[in-house]
Amino acid sequence: MGIFSFIKDAGKKVFGLDKARTREAGKTDSLEKEERKENEKVSRKLEQTIQDLNLKIENLKIFIENDMAVVSGKALDQSTREKIILVVGNSEGIAQVDDRMDIENAEPEAVFHTVERGDTLSKISNEHYGDPNQYPLIFEANKPMLQDPDKIYPGQVLRIPPLGDKR
Repeated sequence: MGIFSFIKDAGKKVFGLDKARTREAGKTDSLEKEERKENEKVSRKLEQTIQDLNLKIENLKIFIENDMAVVSGKALDQSTREKIILVVGNSEGIAQVDDRMDIENAEPEAVFHTVERGDTLSKISNEHYGDPNQYPLIFEANKPMLQDPDKIYPGQVLRIPPLGDKR
């Protein structure tokens, strides 16, 4: 699918290391080593989160360098691939996701929507489908990452599936 951009500081916190401090201090060998170690830890945490969300993917690998995550593996289908991209990209500190995943079962791609201040799922539904009452489709398409249709936040990226697709 390619490279996807996210708002680096809008997502869920998974980073423990203060990356800005590391950059400001000028990267010494020990700080670079510490950052690499932290990136590996965060990669494993994201892989575990994807597994815990029961997203079906074989041979999942996530590699993080600076604020980019490279994701590879073989996803069950397009919706799973997109959800994995969103789990990784909606994490604080990730500005881009380089999708290198293959998919087992092809299906139409969804559109990604970045939530803005004042957005609701109904408003987003009206914008994309011309019908605010289709918001449950967007909610369902973003499960299990979304657990409440009223809990979206500015900067979060959501899947907007083609009308009629409930995955």
